[in-house]
Amino acid sequence: MWGAWGGGAVGYRWVADGGRPALGGRLRERLEALRELLALSRSRLDGRTLEAAGRVLEVADERYRLSGEHTVVAIAGATGSGKSSLFNALAGANRSQVGPRRPTTAEPVACVWPGGRPGAEGLLHRLGVPAHRRHVPADSGSELRGLVLIDLPDHDSSATEHRAQVDRMLELVDAVIWVVDPEKYADAVLHERYLRPMAGYAEVMFVVLNQADRLPGDAADQVVDDLRRLLDEDGLALGEHGEPGAAVFALSAATGRGVAELREALGGFVAERGAADRRLAADVDAAAERLRSVYVARSGVGLTERAREEFDDQLAEAVGAAATGRAAERDWLRHAERACGSPWVRMRMRGRRERQGSTGGVEGEEAGAVRRGAEGGRTGPGESAADGRVAARPVVEQAVRAVSGEAARGLPAPWALAVREAAERGARGLPEALDGVADEVEESLRGGPAVKPWWWTVAASLQVLMSALQVFGVLWLLGAVTGVGGAVAWVSGLLSAVVGSVGGPVLAWLCRVVARGPARRYGQDAERRLRSAVAGRGRAHVLEPVAAELLRYREVREQYAVASGG
Repeated sequence: MWGAWGGGAVGYRWVADGGRPALGGRLRERLEALRELLALSRSRLDGRTLEAAGRVLEVADERYRLSGEHTVVAIAGATGSGKSSLFNALAGANRSQVGPRRPTTAEPVACVWPGGRPGAEGLLHRLGVPAHRRHVPADSGSELRGLVLIDLPDHDSSATEHRAQVDRMLELVDAVIWVVDPEKYADAVLHERYLRPMAGYAEVMFVVLNQADRLPGDAADQVVDDLRRLLDEDGLALGEHGEPGAAVFALSAATGRGVAELREALGGFVAERGAADRRLAADVDAAAERLRSVYVARSGVGLTERAREEFDDQLAEAVGAAATGRAAERDWLRHAERACGSPWVRMRMRGRRERQGSTGGVEGEEAGAVRRGAEGGRTGPGESAADGRVAARPVVEQAVRAVSGEAARGLPAPWALAVREAAERGARGLPEALDGVADEVEESLRGGPAVKPWWWTVAASLQVLMSALQVFGVLWLLGAVTGVGGAVAWVSGLLSAVVGSVGGPVLAWLCRVVARGPARRYGQDAERRLRSAVAGRGRAHVLEPVAAELLRYREVREQYAVASGG
């Protein structure tokens, strides 16, 4: 029967100086991870969610400050189950009151092996066992050395204070012996209120069918089999074939039948000095399971590259990056037309600018109107560019909602909320920041390209030459008309005038054809610059805070994995 307990893992070790513990092994890692988990989560989760896990840490600290030489085992059971009789049978004397009056056990009773109680006083004080209810066994042999046996009040007592006392002490003891009788072993209160919720504590649990002597023939075996079935339905692992789990015994405390087997199993259990460790490990398991829903994501979390790109695209749309690029392309073409046009064309364009008011660069109001139109804004006669840009706010808000929703997808509710709140906080000043970078880029485009292509100078020189030929030809023709020259003058003048008049427009047309490629690249470069600047603001305001929240979640998820034993 003892082999059922052989698989328990030891997570703590005890040092000799006063029984103070030194944490070690996997259990120490799990407790430290749980402590770190709570510290990282306090600003994200409410105190009630973390209360049970915090209580586990408090119980662990308290238990391992006390004696490591003792194992606290409680005997629990219903009224009339005979748990006090079993307590006395193990103690070898009547230490707990037995009688027909119910409930018989009004206060917990303790028996400590060996005869003295060095080191056990702190444990008994923690449990609230009165000094006058603390006893020593009749036989202080070494078989149960280190055992602190507690007889609890009835868990189904009519006195509510007795039930509350049982519930409190069950959270503090290292192990429990559940005593049932042939009449109430299937009692719903026992199974639904205690055994089923405590299924994870099977390794620190004994289940004893008492009063087996009252059953005729093989009826005891049948009842034990049915009891095992009920325990299995409760999810309680049973220690069979060397596997860890609860041990089941059938005995009679009144006649002593089977008590020796229980004593032997209990002696080996106590000698191992591992009950407190297994109990605490089960506490951590239970706390981790309760916290699973707030730490374990339903799917992989994080922002995909596609989500980031879509966010950048939406911000670029909000500031009209594409429209700005197209306006910059047209502006480059106008500069090329001005640079490569004839002197007459340049004078005409200069006069038009003077009449309209020079706005430079991206053609000021025209480019601004194009960009505001791309943003979906509506501008009126007295509306400024800044007024138009405010119309992009819905686009920005939609982009933030989309990227925060993608980042929060699959996260537990508290962490999803934290991600969305981080995105919303960052987005409060984002439209204004985007307007600022749009203004900076547009300002940098004023005046056209910083470096003028060399062929603009060549074309301008040729246009001067064409204009000179045109003037020369006209003057020569005038001279021929007035009789200054002969036929040769007519031919020379006409040829010069034709070449100058036709060559200028042809040269301008060639320049426009050649300018299309560079103008397109200039516009694309302007769009990229604006996109890059806008993406930088989006990262700083939204993506980085969101990434920080996701990183915090990954940290707590790693700590949870350690704490849960995963």
